[in-house]
Amino acid sequence: MTTAPARPRAARPRAARPSAARQRILDTAFRLFYAHGIRTVGVDRIIAESGVAKATFYKHFPAKDDLVVAYLDTVDGIWTQQLRDAAEAAGPAPADRLVGMFDALGSACRRDGYRGCAFINAAAENEAGTPIHDRTLAHKTAVLDWVRGLAADASAADPDLLARSLTLLLDGGLASGSLDGLPDAPAAAKEAARVLVSLATDQKWTDRC
Repeated sequence: MTTAPARPRAARPRAARPSAARQRILDTAFRLFYAHGIRTVGVDRIIAESGVAKATFYKHFPAKDDLVVAYLDTVDGIWTQQLRDAAEAAGPAPADRLVGMFDALGSACRRDGYRGCAFINAAAENEAGTPIHDRTLAHKTAVLDWVRGLAADASAADPDLLARSLTLLLDGGLASGSLDGLPDAPAAAKEAARVLVSLATDQKWTDRC
């Protein structure tokens, strides 16, 4: 008795590799947009400095705004990970993580060429309702939601208020790093966060309010 040959397994589709040209364009845009501003840097300069043909550029990014959104996506991934890493390094307690996330300011603001928060800069250059402005709001909302979750886990009396206060303080620390560049800004922001978290999660204090 013969048996039918085993059917070959279907090959798993390979994940598409990102185009080297697209990545080169994005890397160039990241450097230029952050250093000089989104509106100051034109498409022709990005094409020239990335070393791609104009047709290649528009194949990957039909409009400049598409490139700007991709740039902000990259910034989002980097900064969000830095915040989460700093929070986790502070330990498992949610209250400690709320304070610990401010350690991310130190590495960000002391970096050579630091020019403030890329999202705040982008929002300042683009009107409300545009895809770029909407992308900045989406990032800030995502960070706020994450901080609100930590605040709730820390049993804050008002998680919404604590999250709003801490994210405003975080944005202030980012702005200070580009405005005055004083080295004590990250430490001052972290200490202020410690006070806010302590007050918001201290049941004895909340009972007196």
